[in-house]
Amino acid sequence: MLPNGLTVVTERMDSVRSVAVGYWVGVGSRDEPADLSGASHFLEHLLFKGTATRSSAEIAEAVDEVGGDLNAFTTREYTAFEVRLLSDHLDLGLDLLADIFWSPAFRPAEVETERDVILEEILLAQDEPSDLVHDLLAEALFPDHPLGRSILGTEDTIEAMARDDIAAFHATNYLPGSVVVAAAGDLDHDAIVDGVASRMTDRDGAAAVARTPPTAARSSTCDAPLVVERDVEQAHVALGLPALDRGDPDRYALEMLVQTLGGGLSSRLFQEVRERRGLAYNVFASRVGYEGAGALSLYAGTAAKNVAAVLDVFREQLDALATSGITARELAVAQGHVRASILLGLEDSGARMARLARSQLVHGEVPAIDDVLERFAAVTVDDVRRVAARLLQGVEPALAIIGPSAVS
Repeated sequence: MLPNGLTVVTERMDSVRSVAVGYWVGVGSRDEPADLSGASHFLEHLLFKGTATRSSAEIAEAVDEVGGDLNAFTTREYTAFEVRLLSDHLDLGLDLLADIFWSPAFRPAEVETERDVILEEILLAQDEPSDLVHDLLAEALFPDHPLGRSILGTEDTIEAMARDDIAAFHATNYLPGSVVVAAAGDLDHDAIVDGVASRMTDRDGAAAVARTPPTAARSSTCDAPLVVERDVEQAHVALGLPALDRGDPDRYALEMLVQTLGGGLSSRLFQEVRERRGLAYNVFASRVGYEGAGALSLYAGTAAKNVAAVLDVFREQLDALATSGITARELAVAQGHVRASILLGLEDSGARMARLARSQLVHGEVPAIDDVLERFAAVTVDDVRRVAARLLQGVEPALAIIGPSAVS
């Protein structure tokens, strides 16, 4: 950790000639006041629009000239800015990331241009019902809470957001104590630390993020399912329940439950909904963990006439898990799948960098990969049964549907 509170984590990979570097700040859409909903995502765009010394075209040209990849993304709890390039050009990558992260220009004309781009992005999201239904489910699971808002914000908040509001949000939240700089690839740790430190501004401290968890009691989430009528060929169905937060020790057992429920070709949902009954092409289950909250969701895209049948299968499978858990064979398959997914997903420098940054930012540590694999391998059938009972018994799911009028 640097004296100003910024944390640097690295991993050397002897078999590659690239390096990936990321600046990750622990502030996302859940940390925005309601009238600034979408500010983190707006910032994600604006930081690429230029600095005091570089235009957006000059930033893009510098990266293209060395064949690099510059990217960013926003989540509900953090925002990341990343570059991946040959290790020969590491200094350029550090220069660019530090410049855009600490010294964005926020030129008024560029703010207005990017405002229009984001408004188009919001319209595009409205045209992607398979994605939009998950925003609706979040709204149903976390009503009147920032976790229930879209990361993009709304047309109203984006149109009303002033240039100075965005600049103030950056100045207040993009502080060293809330930032993890991660790097992986062909690198030297001390050189990365020195490179990051030498490019720091005089900022200090950490963002004063005060996160309130959603209301725990949700006994009647299905009283008002969110149904949006759209003239589309398929109905997009998402069923969800509150789940474990990001630090809960039972999260490894929950991952086994989710994998068995809807994580692969042999999962219960895939086999029952698609293979046996032909009700959907795309069906899966997933989970997400936040600070103080979490969610388990089931999704399928299906014909309007099949919505009721799909929902019946969803509820049957949840009830079966709540009462009986999973079998030893299902656990073995889930453990093998998760182990391979982790290892195969870490075969490039960008993925390794992201693991470092996310682990340090979210959990305050970067466990060895073998330790993570051992935690999954240690899960027992009884562990999964206990978690299933804990999460699924006596809880009515939330429901979101987007589709033709026949589904309502």
